[in-house]
Amino acid sequence: MNGILGIVSEYNPFHNGHLHHLELSKQLTNTDFTVAVMSGNFVQRGDTSIVDKWTKAEMALKSGVDLVIELPTVYAISSAENFADGAVKILNSLGVVDYISFGSEIGEISPLNDVASILYREPKEFQALILAQLKSGLSYPKAREIALSQFFGNSKKYTEVLSNPNNILGVEYLKALKRHRSSIKPLTIKRDYSDYNSTKVKNGIASATAIREMIKNKQNVHYVVPYETYELLDDCIQKGNVIPDLSVFEKEIIYTLRKLTLTEIANLPDVSEGLENKIKMAANTCNTLPELIANIKSKRYTQSRIQRILLYALLNISQKDINASKRTTPYIRVLGFNKHGKRIISAIAAANPKLKIIVSVKKFMEDCNNTTLRNMMAKDIFATNVYTLGFKKNPIANLDYTHKVVETEKGNN
Repeated sequence: MNGILGIVSEYNPFHNGHLHHLELSKQLTNTDFTVAVMSGNFVQRGDTSIVDKWTKAEMALKSGVDLVIELPTVYAISSAENFADGAVKILNSLGVVDYISFGSEIGEISPLNDVASILYREPKEFQALILAQLKSGLSYPKAREIALSQFFGNSKKYTEVLSNPNNILGVEYLKALKRHRSSIKPLTIKRDYSDYNSTKVKNGIASATAIREMIKNKQNVHYVVPYETYELLDDCIQKGNVIPDLSVFEKEIIYTLRKLTLTEIANLPDVSEGLENKIKMAANTCNTLPELIANIKSKRYTQSRIQRILLYALLNISQKDINASKRTTPYIRVLGFNKHGKRIISAIAAANPKLKIIVSVKKFMEDCNNTTLRNMMAKDIFATNVYTLGFKKNPIANLDYTHKVVETEKGNN
């Protein structure tokens, strides 16, 4: 088996930029096989996946990924740090992954690694710089960005690292590799084709944000996604199984917040400094999601962070769940594979015979004695049950028990 490439993804949806990243990463690492750790029905920006996780897995498999493993919901909608840490823990635990490749705006490992080293070690001088910025009322990400710039003497290369979302995630992957003393080698591909939040289309490539907007506006996306993705997207649109964004669940979110006590809201992850009062007041007076977010947002609390808090409330994820996830190596939940994926699963089983690879959720829930992992899976099951409420047709529950693992014929070798 000539090398295995690991990718952490959301594929929301899989598009031509993802295909470029996948193919170039394989070429640069000279690997024949790819494992993607992919978020499920809800994503890290505190939003919905536009299509369900099995459809996303099928898109990836039909475009050259060989094995798709789900990143549990608790990590998938968490901070960039916990998102990256959960994904790296999964790739590391497989015992067969040689490389991890991720996109970044800077396109160079060296400055990302320098920043990751400082953030991982957190020398006292750097801690003092962050504290000074926090005291001025800035959000933690902004305070950290400015402190880092000061620490590196305002070097432009380092200043820009933490001002771009893919760079930030890249730094977190590198921190996680250091934290777990992983032998997986990192590689980054420059994202020069389309900015993360860009709504522009360039040379047939658009960001996932732009593509979701196009789908919302009923525009044709056939020229910015692989043909297989287009077919699957069109099928979901025809079935009414597209969830464009979090506003689909605005009534459920407002209902949940009105039902929760101030203490319960205060115990949600990322809620601090009396933010629960602002959230409760907004929930009691607002009737739409944009209005709710606008009433909570501040210089310190970004929209993504607020949306993650709203998801924590909707999906009943507590600070205790997040704390447990940080101490735990997640399970290996297979969403789909092709013929090469089968070979990877065999290699994983040989390298780590004690590792449980889940293809049946029912069996896992019956057999697993680990309370933390059972609870983590229960959150995944509940997240899917909430997600399907947004379907226009057949909003049935318990798909995690009944939906088959996606198996495709396509493989690149």
